[in-house]
Amino acid sequence: MIFDDNLKRSILLDHYQNPHNKGLVDDERYHLIHNASESCIDDIKVQMLMEEGKVKDVRFDGVGCTICFASTSIMSDLIKGKSKEEALDIINNYYNMIEEKDYDPDLLEEANAFDTLSKQANRIKCGTIGIHAMEDLIKSYDGQ
Repeated sequence: MIFDDNLKRSILLDHYQNPHNKGLVDDERYHLIHNASESCIDDIKVQMLMEEGKVKDVRFDGVGCTICFASTSIMSDLIKGKSKEEALDIINNYYNMIEEKDYDPDLLEEANAFDTLSKQANRIKCGTIGIHAMEDLIKSYDGQ
């Protein structure tokens, strides 16, 4: 799946201006991770509810740039409803894309809009800060 620059901008702006899954919930079943960048404004909290080995819900909030919020919004959509293994596979494919390694673009859907992020080394942290939180939450899931 290849996006032209105009479509990429449109996807990023849409997810920044109207982020999906934004807003934390007050529910102790959710686990939370707080990630903040030491070099920019990005300061984000990500919550996840996992049940029976599946990502049931992902929520986030905080302060972030367009790339931070858009990547977190898109990835939260992609992994919801997926098993732990499927969600980690999607996340690993995203990292591979960012690192210019082999990846499956069909798994990434709108996240393919970040396929040139590696060319902006100073923005890679922005495009991965929320995804790292999701990965950590998934990996910390112990089946309960």
